[in-house]
Amino acid sequence: MHRSVHLDPRSPLVVDTHDLGGPGSMRTAQRTVAAPEDLGTDVIGIPTGTDLELDLRLEAVMEGVLVTGSVRGRAIGECVRCLGEVVDDVDVTLTELYVYPGRAAVAKEDGDEDEDVRELEGDLLDLEPAVRDTLVPALPFQPLCRPDCPGLCSECGAPLADDPDHSHETIDPRWAALTGLAGVDDDEEES
Repeated sequence: MHRSVHLDPRSPLVVDTHDLGGPGSMRTAQRTVAAPEDLGTDVIGIPTGTDLELDLRLEAVMEGVLVTGSVRGRAIGECVRCLGEVVDDVDVTLTELYVYPGRAAVAKEDGDEDEDVRELEGDLLDLEPAVRDTLVPALPFQPLCRPDCPGLCSECGAPLADDPDHSHETIDPRWAALTGLAGVDDDEEES
């Protein structure tokens, strides 16, 4: 079954490999591109349209084109303890093989059905899925504004980092019923 997804050669995350020769030939590509939508999780991600720096090496191999290199960007999110802003510079290593269309069918026949086989479309390859699959898992699962963030007060929601001595006078719930009785005794004595 052949997918007929046509890549736009003008898209910043689509790379033209036409100038690569036979196996063993190599070239590098450095570019800064706008981050695609939804590059992250619910709590942290690379904002859409911000800079993603790609420093890549494209190498022709027997099966297709091997892409290696780094992807860098700035993730913005929310601290899971205090809900403050988290800024995290992300730098991940990308390694992805884009196979020639005929080779993709062979790889699937050889039992690699569980693996996503990335295919070249003519001389074009789409980096977006590989960037997403590499970068998103590298983002912190539970981002923190600082490692020792104390979070929010469970009583009133005040940020504990702003007032380390913050506290509330609390009565042990087992004794709380007795505080109501003390008020009843006072009322009876006044009558």
